[in-house]
Amino acid sequence: METICSENLEETGGPGQTMEYEEEEEPLPAPVTAEEEAPDETQHEPSPPEPKKPWQPSIYCTFDKERHHFVGYEICIRESIDSYGAIVWPAAVALCQYLENNQHQFNLQDKSVLEIGAGTGLLSIVACLLGAWVTATDLPEVLGNLRSNLTKNTRGLCRYNPQVAELSWGKDLEHTFPRSVYRYDYVLAADVVYHHDYLDSLLVTMQHFCQPGTTLLWANKVRFESDIKFTEKFQSTFCTTLLGEFPDTNVKIFMATLKEKAFLS
Repeated sequence: METICSENLEETGGPGQTMEYEEEEEPLPAPVTAEEEAPDETQHEPSPPEPKKPWQPSIYCTFDKERHHFVGYEICIRESIDSYGAIVWPAAVALCQYLENNQHQFNLQDKSVLEIGAGTGLLSIVACLLGAWVTATDLPEVLGNLRSNLTKNTRGLCRYNPQVAELSWGKDLEHTFPRSVYRYDYVLAADVVYHHDYLDSLLVTMQHFCQPGTTLLWANKVRFESDIKFTEKFQSTFCTTLLGEFPDTNVKIFMATLKEKAFLS
């Protein structure tokens, strides 16, 4: 795929920030194949794996990494178990697959995209590979890993260099992201609703970034009663459409636009 990126371009991490590339890691040693292992006549043939659902990508784990395949590329995501934001959650995978399979409905080419709670960056990476100009946001302690994953998986492959910015839900939104300056075609959010005390702040943040002409795509795995309560508030604030529902993982994908009365409030 032709790209307009060059090695002289800098990737920015929000206003006034510059993204520095990390040193490339040494490749992991190749795994030992079945042919290379000594045959064990006492072993039985393993049973075939269960077939994957159509929306699930190919994925395998290597130590603290996951490898996904989307939009014709292998995406390597570094994870950590010490933070919610450093793990690839199922709703992010589902929304990536949905965007890949429904490009006629959601054409991200040359669109401005903001991701709220980007975490490891998988969803932002896929949006970049689909041609979007992406700003990935999260809390400060997550940004280092997020920036690294974005850089290593998009450098030289995308029309636009992704940006990384700090965002604390509900805090100084107009000062940090003034609505007159920051306007987005799409706002993406995946697995940002769980059992915490910041759901009201999350809803305020969604409202702030959803201006006339903005489409919000929110994917979430239902885990707690708080998920259901937030969904009710979400549907009272936004005009919503359920795009997909996956009973085996309890993931739902919503498309939403802010109701007119919310613009006036």
